[in-house]
This record gives sequence, C-alpha cells and structure tokens, in this order.
Amino acid sequence: MVSVPTDDQANATGKKDKPSKLPDPPAPPASRRARRRMTGKERREQLLDIGRTLFAERGFEATSVEEIAAKAGVSKPVVYEHFGGKEGLYAVVVDREMRQLLDMVTGALTGGHPRELLEQAAFALLDYIEQYTDGFRILVRDSPVAQSTGTFASLISDIATQVEDILGHEFKNRGFDPKLSPLYAQALVGMVALTGQWWLNARKPEKSEVVAHLVNLAWHGLDGMEAKPRLIGHRRS
Repeated sequence: MVSVPTDDQANATGKKDKPSKLPDPPAPPASRRARRRMTGKERREQLLDIGRTLFAERGFEATSVEEIAAKAGVSKPVVYEHFGGKEGLYAVVVDREMRQLLDMVTGALTGGHPRELLEQAAFALLDYIEQYTDGFRILVRDSPVAQSTGTFASLISDIATQVEDILGHEFKNRGFDPKLSPLYAQALVGMVALTGQWWLNARKPEKSEVVAHLVNLAWHGLDGMEAKPRLIGHRRS
C-alpha cells in the first residue's frame, strides 16, 4: 500500500504544493490602447504648426496635403475638413504671420524723437525675423493665393501707412509738403524690409549694429533733405 503523507507531514518537510498564480493577461496591441483624441481646435493648431514648418522649408508648391497629413498622423480628409485644402491652410498661416509682424511693428512705435521711432521700427522688423524666422521665410516668398492673403509688398504697405502719419507731421513742421509723406514712408520701410531679407541669412553684423546703420542712412538722408529735390542729369521726364 502506498503511504500518502498527511498535511502535517507535508508541512514539516516543506513539500506541500502551493496553488500556482494565474499569469497576467496579455497587453492589448498598441492600436487598441486608449488614446485621448485631440479636440477640433487642437487638431487645427497641430496642422497649422506642421504646415507652417513645411511651407517655410519647401515653399507652397513643394508641400503636399499628403505630407501634411502624414506628419500629423491623420488622413487627407482631415486636412480638407479643417481648411478645405492646402490653399486654405496656407492662407491662414500667412494671415497669422502678417498680423504678427504688423502688430510687432506698430506696437513698437511708442513715440519719442523721430529718429528713435525709426530705430523702434527697424528693431521690430529684425526682432520678428529673429523670433519668427519660419514665418518671415513664408512671407517673403511669392504668395500663390495673394487674392485672399495679400503679399509681403502689401504688408510693407500697411506698415508704411503707420509711419506715414509720423512723417507727415514732421514734414509739416519742417516746411516740406506733407502730401509726399506716403512716398517717403514706402521708401523707408522698404529699405528696412529688404535689408531684413538679406539679414535673414547673413545674421551679421549684430542686430543692433544693423539698426544703427539703417537709421544712420535714413536719418542723415532725411536731415539733409532738400525741400524741392532737383535732378542733376540731363533727363527730365
């Protein structure tokens, strides 16, 4: 007869079988794990950020809806749902950048001596280039949807309008024709803007030095300006 050990005997020898622990259930695949869905506003901002980066790097034509959607981890219809297509996304990006630059320039014109106002405007544009480099790269490209977003030239014109009133007041005080202030405003702002395009890639000399040289040219040119400029060549028309 086979002897079966009692419970006491098993405990004494340490050989009593213990119930085995059930294994943990396998983790669900990544595709089935719960993920928080973006809100519509969050998704829109994500697409704008991705589009802004791609447009700055490659331009409008070289950027595709497929690439924007892929980087956002969504399907193409999601991009169309939010913006109606690449053109709509681009238009919103450009509009935001134009407003940002215009706000920075107009907000910088806090008053003071006219020469200081020139410094403030030049600093504001170069600050924008430094802080929003991608945005500036987008603005200085030719806009393929200019009818809805405007162009860099139209933005410069908007900024010049802000300077125009300041120049008109100074012209009147100095005996110059204030009706010519729009012309000079366009010339001054255009000079700073084109220099900014060059400085975008050069980044030398330092920003403050660039501003000093810009204002030096503009101010001393204005300071020695003739009330009625004359031509010295033979051509008269």
